[in-house]
Amino acid sequence: MPRDIVPAETPPSAIAPTETRRAETPTTGTDPSETPPVAAPEDTPGEALKVVTARHPGRLAAAAGVLVLLAMAASALITNTAWDWPVVGEYLFAPSILRAVAFTLQLTALGIVLGFVIGTVVALMRLSTNPLLSSVAWGYTWLFRSVPLILQLLFWYNLALLYKQISFGVPFGPSFFSIGTMDLIGPVTAAAIGLALHQGAYAAEIVRAGFLSVDHGQLEAAAALGIPRTRQIFKIILPQAMRTIIPTAGNEIIGLVKGTSVVYIMALPELFYQAQVIYNRSGRVIALLLVAAIWYLILTTVLSIAQYYLERHYAKGSSRRLPETPLGRLRRAFAERAAAPVGETSGRTP
Repeated sequence: MPRDIVPAETPPSAIAPTETRRAETPTTGTDPSETPPVAAPEDTPGEALKVVTARHPGRLAAAAGVLVLLAMAASALITNTAWDWPVVGEYLFAPSILRAVAFTLQLTALGIVLGFVIGTVVALMRLSTNPLLSSVAWGYTWLFRSVPLILQLLFWYNLALLYKQISFGVPFGPSFFSIGTMDLIGPVTAAAIGLALHQGAYAAEIVRAGFLSVDHGQLEAAAALGIPRTRQIFKIILPQAMRTIIPTAGNEIIGLVKGTSVVYIMALPELFYQAQVIYNRSGRVIALLLVAAIWYLILTTVLSIAQYYLERHYAKGSSRRLPETPLGRLRRAFAERAAAPVGETSGRTP
């Protein structure tokens, strides 16, 4: 007998779901069926984002202070008549000054060429596995780096006080001929020997540091390929070592240009000695010292430029892109400034 089907009671949540949801919705005075609008960013062509640069008040204050100091120095150089600028212009290209500049360059070239030849030999001796060679090389470097240059110059200049003659022949045996020390070693020769031996001690350490900077595995690979030792040095080690040698060697060359002024004690007509001779005769001390200073600035500037381009040349194998030259950076800056829109120079986008 079939039972009567009694309908189940409907829960209140199922009877009026709409009314329940409306009761849970907070009233804000508006129609609850409407969703609040989302504020969209205004895209007005006339309104653009402003680029605000960072403020550096300390940097600006330091730059302003340096600018004031530079202006004061320039004013002192220009307005003070005690500098004798007309006299400086008169003697700057005087024949005696130009001959002194040429002699200074001659001494520098002799000292650097002979010094680096000696330094390269001493560096190879220092790197040798022979204990006698490495010890002698270390002793040479120790001795000539310890004695001041002026003492070395005076020693070689007065060598005739120790040896009247210098003989050539078999060691500890008969001599073939002899030459007077004063005839063989004059003032210029003594200056060249002193500068070369002094510079050779520093050049030895520079060259040795350059050789040690090359990876030892490359030497092992070259030896495994049967490449001779001399070819390993000049074709593999030296080109890579020049990246380390050139910066320090450039500093030594620039230092030697100024160091040649020490030979004034031997009455050699280099730049500083010639300036002294002229101002002792004319009494224009400051003007002649300025002449010497200007020429030293010119010489060191030219050598610094040559050093930069040598470093750039030997950097070809170490970086994919060579460093820009100063003229190249200047041209690029002007090109970027000319190609930039007018609004970008003021710090805002157009």
